Amino acid sequence: MSIDDPDDGAAEVKRPGALYFLGRVLMAPLLKLVYRPRVIGKRNVPKHGAVILASNHLSFIDSVVIPMTAPRRVQFLAKSSYFEGTGLKGRVSRAFFTAIGAVGVKRGAGAAAQEALDQSRKIIETGAAFALYPEGTRSLDGRLYRGRTGIGWLALTTGAVVVPVGLIGTNQMQPVGARFPKPHRITVTFGTPIDLSHFGPADSGRARRQATDAIMAAIHELTGQELANAYNEAPPANTVERVKRALRPERL
Repeated sequence: MSIDDPDDGAAEVKRPGALYFLGRVLMAPLLKLVYRPRVIGKRNVPKHGAVILASNHLSFIDSVVIPMTAPRRVQFLAKSSYFEGTGLKGRVSRAFFTAIGAVGVKRGAGAAAQEALDQSRKIIETGAAFALYPEGTRSLDGRLYRGRTGIGWLALTTGAVVVPVGLIGTNQMQPVGARFPKPHRITVTFGTPIDLSHFGPADSGRARRQATDAIMAAIHELTGQELANAYNEAPPANTVERVKRALRPERL
């Protein structure tokens, strides 16, 4: 499977149900009361139609903050393991991630990455607001890493409006390794929508890269983070892995 050949056999899209709305009703006021987030630019998010919220990623709590501060319901992808647990812990995890609009997918590269993109595309094509982190994973050092081109492919394939999102302070609200968030003022900025159509078709690697870089530049303008100028991934384990990465410069 390739990025140019999306799999129409991806799992059926499930829209957020009653549990999502219950979670939003309960958690959003609590977030505002305890953490007093500063939210800027809500009007930049279209009230209707497909939209991609492209955000930097500093903390686990980001996936709660965005749905609770966005002006409309939001879906995003999360590790399938969050939905597959057993016993009381498994039920609580499943209920929590369902309540914040998450959709479970297998993580990984290659076919797994493409499957996640296909599922993302299907969600966006329902006219939903879909949030994702172009960096791929949390930044452990606070820098802004290079965006993976899956977001460029999604934007150019679906034609969805892309709204950059800048999160500031969530890594202090819930540092990596902390089980629970602590009181800390955060800022969430929804930036001006970006027009990416002039970069070209989604099957062009150059168009995907340029569209992704434009999105990351917009996020950087909102956050002011130091730029890492590299992908957020572990160093290659050996020479073979180094060569593979050199031959596969594009990251999905």
